[in-house]
Amino acid sequence: MLTTLSQRAEELGIRYFLVSFTDLFGTLRAKLIPASAIDSACRTGAGFAGFATWLDMTPADPDMFALPDPDSLIQLPWKPEIGWLTGDLVMNGQPVPQAPRTILKKTLQRAADMGYELRTGVECEFFVITPDGSAVADAADSQIKPCYDQQSLVRQYDLIAEICDAMQELGWNPYQNDHEDANGQFEMNWQYADALLTADRHVFFKYLVRSLAEKHGLRATFMPKPFSQLTGNGCHMHVSLWDRNSGRNLFLDENGRLGLSSLAFQFVGGVLHSAEAMSAFTNPTINSWRRLNAPVTTSGATWSPRTISFGGNNRTHMIRIPDSGRFELRLADGSANPYLLAAAVIEAGLDGMAHNRDPGPLSDTNAYIAPPKEARRLPETLLDALRALEASPVYAERLGAEVVTSYVRLRRNQWREYSSHVSEWEREHTLDC
Repeated sequence: MLTTLSQRAEELGIRYFLVSFTDLFGTLRAKLIPASAIDSACRTGAGFAGFATWLDMTPADPDMFALPDPDSLIQLPWKPEIGWLTGDLVMNGQPVPQAPRTILKKTLQRAADMGYELRTGVECEFFVITPDGSAVADAADSQIKPCYDQQSLVRQYDLIAEICDAMQELGWNPYQNDHEDANGQFEMNWQYADALLTADRHVFFKYLVRSLAEKHGLRATFMPKPFSQLTGNGCHMHVSLWDRNSGRNLFLDENGRLGLSSLAFQFVGGVLHSAEAMSAFTNPTINSWRRLNAPVTTSGATWSPRTISFGGNNRTHMIRIPDSGRFELRLADGSANPYLLAAAVIEAGLDGMAHNRDPGPLSDTNAYIAPPKEARRLPETLLDALRALEASPVYAERLGAEVVTSYVRLRRNQWREYSSHVSEWEREHTLDC
């Protein structure tokens, strides 16, 4: 006999469930449902008005329902009477095509039909700042090169340890935490998994970090570039491809160049081929482009890519191959929607495999000083990235024209709103022009 969520709630002491989803902008939306009503919500879904979120709908659209995925249940470590569930969106009995989790699930099903399983891991950087967002929370964290600074790390021990304890309690297998390259910046790593599970955990991790920071009277932000003089928040993504039947890592070839198989290089070739369009998903906000193409920070490096290139264990390129059997994409930032990030990278890679795309020559130069001559530059702004996405036949075919159109329309509206704003910089430089 199957255990219902209401039965699990009774066993675990859960009083309420958050049934949640992310919209196209990555905003986490939810309804709070009493445990006594959760089984009904599993049958019919929690109801939402799609227009009230960033999903490119109108007030005339019918109700949208989030059907909870019971396997995604997380009991909030800091408030165990609440259980968190991610939901899959449906409307008129059909999946909502532009729902980010639905997009990733379709991508992974396509890969599964080919006999593949995609595994990913993410490195989520964040700042711990004052509640008003004006400065880093620790005024003593002021070194020019603060990366791995033990003193600053331990001053935030209570918060970092509580986050790490929560991940251990949830079975994520966290394995290291560090102070990053900017003052007030941290990174926490947990074990890689299949791409959907990693994306679900990525969504929850951001919620976990923000919630526990608030509990400690602080604020956490994954904003790509909250401080112009400091290194921004990246979200480096590690990718590998596995055989569903044998469990073999198909990217691994001990005799191959850098320990990668020819299939892995085709995948990398696809990611490089679609990089301009992909960046609309990996770097989706106007602020994202403050991190990319940025001037040197106080630490001496931005640690973000400028060129569409790849290298070995070299952090100046968009793609780094740090070890055999996997690669690291260094392009994405903290504002990326976890589901769209994974889907965009995987679809580009699968396209590379389908078309045997050549990644070109590997470069071991310092790309900040000597960018590869053959390498293309990344877009300059979000608008440039959106134009590349709109023109991309790869994403129109693989994600669907409806998804691309909805995403571009919403982000372009955001660009127009930004462009209509007169900044203090403009007043300072052009009042007397």
